[in-house]
Amino acid sequence: MKLKILSKKQIWIIQFNKLVLKSKIRKKILKIRKKINKRNIQINFSQIVKLLKKEKITKKDIGGYYPVNFEVDDLELLKKFEKLFFNISLPVIKKNFQMDFYKWTFSDPLKINKYGIPEPETKNIVYPDILLIPLVAFDKNLNRLGYGGGYYDRLIRRLSKKKDIIKIGLALSVQKIDKVPINVYDQKLDYIVTNKYVVKWEYFF
Repeated sequence: MKLKILSKKQIWIIQFNKLVLKSKIRKKILKIRKKINKRNIQINFSQIVKLLKKEKITKKDIGGYYPVNFEVDDLELLKKFEKLFFNISLPVIKKNFQMDFYKWTFSDPLKINKYGIPEPETKNIVYPDILLIPLVAFDKNLNRLGYGGGYYDRLIRRLSKKKDIIKIGLALSVQKIDKVPINVYDQKLDYIVTNKYVVKWEYFF
């Protein structure tokens, strides 16, 4: 069977349609998340620990995020990890849609970046072994839809060249959709932990 070769215009149209679809999904899911998560629904810490034991993770460098815009709150999770002597870090936004993680503790100050997100003031860069990742939407195949900047996709691609990392998305169950529109630059997650279940590949457990 002869393969059909798409023209540059056809490829551009496909990519443009995906961008439009992603934008529509974001708008819909963000509205749902805002409505549902006004109560600040928490993720079960033991589920995260269970995953780390399953992966036989012994290193203790974990990168989280400062929750905004009704994202799943990971701060309580990070507090518990800190009590277990994990090294905590948070992301700092850089130029050209880049992002790095910097060491942080709950006794350290934070500054507000141009997007209104708190970031560490310290400049002690780290390369986490475990990432807790916010998301807008996800599907059963561990595809993640973010805000569209590609910060985490670039970071994951760069970190994965340095070391093995475990990528854990945090979400509410209502953020699941049938299929996330993806491209070659989008990075899959290893797990997605919600308030009701954990997703790994094509099944729940």
